[in-house]
Amino acid sequence: MALELKIYRGEVQPDWCPGCGDFGVLNALQRALAELKLDPKDVLIVSGIGCSSNLPGFTSCYGFHGIHGRAIPVATGAKLANPELTVICTVGDGDCYGIGMGHFIHVMRRNIDITVIVMNNQIYGLTTGQASPTSLKGHKTKSTPYGVVDEPINPIALAIAGGATYVARGFSGDPIHLAKLIKDGITHKGFALVDVFSPCVTFNRLNTYDWFRQRIYKLEDTGHDPRSFEQAIKKAYEFGPKIPIGLFYVTERPTYEENFSDIYKGIPLVKHPFPSKEEIEKILEEFY
Repeated sequence: MALELKIYRGEVQPDWCPGCGDFGVLNALQRALAELKLDPKDVLIVSGIGCSSNLPGFTSCYGFHGIHGRAIPVATGAKLANPELTVICTVGDGDCYGIGMGHFIHVMRRNIDITVIVMNNQIYGLTTGQASPTSLKGHKTKSTPYGVVDEPINPIALAIAGGATYVARGFSGDPIHLAKLIKDGITHKGFALVDVFSPCVTFNRLNTYDWFRQRIYKLEDTGHDPRSFEQAIKKAYEFGPKIPIGLFYVTERPTYEENFSDIYKGIPLVKHPFPSKEEIEKILEEFY
């Protein structure tokens, strides 16, 4: 039996705009944690900067609110230091696919065992409505009054080609379906991406709930094989009158942490004895 959702609710109430898609993501994440029966003390949620990145403060789990684009390296360090932790990143499209893109690429090829949930509202919401890396071509925003001229980032295709071993997309308007994707991403052994269409009701009047509901369909309803690289890539580029959500791709390969099994000796780094003052001084002497 799943734990009660209220166990994962923090003392601080969410302060997002009424109707923000991030409410659905928070609900879905709490549902996933409850169904997995994870103790809040065993979960670390790391974020960067942006509306989405306030999420850790609205839960009862351990949280780290980092700087813009740097959630993934913080999460990586935490997971390597203590592989027993369930480590989750909650970030935005600008945070992860913009300034944090370099970290995004490398965490996938390394296959760090963390789950990255991207609240993709296709706009910079916190800074009041500038174009983001996923804004659609032609979208008129405060920073692109004549329309975006760049092609948008395709995070799904990028993740599949970049080495991610679990790649999914959800919709915050369907938190139950999203909870399943997040739950499976958390239990997956290796790097998991859950990109989420999370409408910004204040600054993005193009990609609304209705806009998505008219276009999205679930991959699991079509006989899609998520273990087929070719099928996954093909579906990743389907973005127009019809847009797929669900599990695009899943595979298995050794995690980055497993390559350090001899160093860990079965003991997480956080449980290794801390060096004595003399040992630290001896190490520092090498740099004098």
